[in-house]
Amino acid sequence: MMRLGRGFLVGVVLLAACAAWARQNGADLPTMIRAQAGDARAQFQMGQACLTGQGAVQSYEMAKTWFEKAALQGLPEAAFNIGELYEQGLGVEKDASTAALWYRRAADQGLPEAQFSMGVMLEVGRGVSKDPALAAEFYRKAAEQGLAAAQFNLGLLYDNGQGVAQDQAQAASWYRKAAEQGLARAAYNLGSMYAMGQGVGRDLAEAYFWLGLAAESWSGDRQEQAAKARDAVGARLSAEQLAAAQERVKKWMAERAK
Repeated sequence: MMRLGRGFLVGVVLLAACAAWARQNGADLPTMIRAQAGDARAQFQMGQACLTGQGAVQSYEMAKTWFEKAALQGLPEAAFNIGELYEQGLGVEKDASTAALWYRRAADQGLPEAQFSMGVMLEVGRGVSKDPALAAEFYRKAAEQGLAAAQFNLGLLYDNGQGVAQDQAQAASWYRKAAEQGLARAAYNLGSMYAMGQGVGRDLAEAYFWLGLAAESWSGDRQEQAAKARDAVGARLSAEQLAAAQERVKKWMAERAK
């Protein structure tokens, strides 16, 4: 009969320890076992569970521990989350410089959210030396991957000539990409450009459409601001143009709600 060696006993003990930890912390046992065995994705999932308190007892400290294990195995999402913990001071002392290091690690691995966060840090000089030109590079990397917030911020840099040569056509192009994803502030800026003919041909019907989307998407003071700008443009449209623009806004909002 085959006899079992010490390796089997170690495995039994480890399994029992994982089961006990999982019961104590409300964690999913299979995920816990894979994480303890070195599975980076499972380690990330354990970090998420600890971060949110869904699937484990909420603990920023434990979340950071699991994220670090996954990040050191090359998972960019984990490195990004560690950066957020340091930037917000969750489970660790708030430290913008350390946050930037983790963001940079994830950004260099191609994660668009990290590229955006790195761009923000560089644009305002938080945790790193202020460098609008390098910020534009990081925004562009994220924008080209379709991240709406990065598209908007890159548009702002072109609009204001910060870190890049001022180019309102480029600004309008990036605002449009973000606005088409439903970003209200991008829709507002694009509508304003159509109203004034900056970076695009002057087109009041198009201005009404984008300003209308912003007004429908915002609330409070911003909604009031967008509605006022929209109505000012609408007053200069013919009745037929206004009705068509209003119907266009209505259809677009209905499609977004699906």
